[in-house]
Amino acid sequence: MKRIGILIETKSGSIKKTNFGVITAARGDGRELYAFLLDAVGADQKDLLQSYGVHKIVDIQSGGAAIDYNPDLCSQAVSQAMIHFDIRTLLGLAGLQGQNLLPRIAAGLNAPLVMDCSAIDLAGHAVQKSQFSGRALATLKTEGAFHIYGIRPNAVEASVEPCESEMISFQANIKTAGLTVKEIIQSDSGGVDLSEADVIISGGRGMENPENFSLLFECAEQMGAAVGASRVAVDEGWVPYVMQVGQTGKTVSPKVYIACGISGSVQHFAGMKSAAMIIAVNKDPDAAIMKRCDYAVAADLFEVIPALTTQLKKAAARDSEES
Repeated sequence: MKRIGILIETKSGSIKKTNFGVITAARGDGRELYAFLLDAVGADQKDLLQSYGVHKIVDIQSGGAAIDYNPDLCSQAVSQAMIHFDIRTLLGLAGLQGQNLLPRIAAGLNAPLVMDCSAIDLAGHAVQKSQFSGRALATLKTEGAFHIYGIRPNAVEASVEPCESEMISFQANIKTAGLTVKEIIQSDSGGVDLSEADVIISGGRGMENPENFSLLFECAEQMGAAVGASRVAVDEGWVPYVMQVGQTGKTVSPKVYIACGISGSVQHFAGMKSAAMIIAVNKDPDAAIMKRCDYAVAADLFEVIPALTTQLKKAAARDSEES
């Protein structure tokens, strides 16, 4: 039986739900799935992982070193676990943490690495990912003793497939790291990783100034959404770079993407074209994004977004009363 490793990411002690799409992509006949967690195994996590088809849950212990905050130590630990359990293929999320860890793991194992994969064929060691600002879909095949793949968050729809899981503890032999983490500072955006959001509402040049982004944050709070931005809004200094969606920012695959006052340049569209549903709000009916969306609202965003927020608040109030 072929063993497939999955690097599980957690946040505030809970498993990120985008991991479940990666697990779904890894499943298949004749495969045994190993989930790697770093000093973070609990009974609730076991229940979740086995409901999605994970056979072995490996709790990688560090002997006191905070490996989950140090990518150097973490990559050492995961590489050691892969060798110990004879796992030749590792999948992980191609989000912020994955972009930091997976290349280090690949370098340590002298393994080929492909990031931002939208589809994967583990039997043939082949993956698909977009190229040339989303104009082409490339199929890449890897060769070597090990194979490392970063799956774009939300690219694969998660589905349950319950099984019985076994919990295993693995003690990593951590060496001195070349990197020391002195401090972790939370960004002004509230720590939301756009690449993992189900719903994103983004603003562009049409937002006019940084203060107007408060309209998007208020609306996003009602929807449980993340707030993004175009490169223009970032270049103007209205919002931090961590919020940028596009070719030079984040590549996202949400279920719903709401573009407010965004013209829809090729570079921006390359970062969000894989959204399941695109809604554009723009005063200019001839804007490029209005021709490349599922629903177009040719109106003033400063009227539409506050009205949407009001309706969402009313709906939330009704639900609260009924419950």
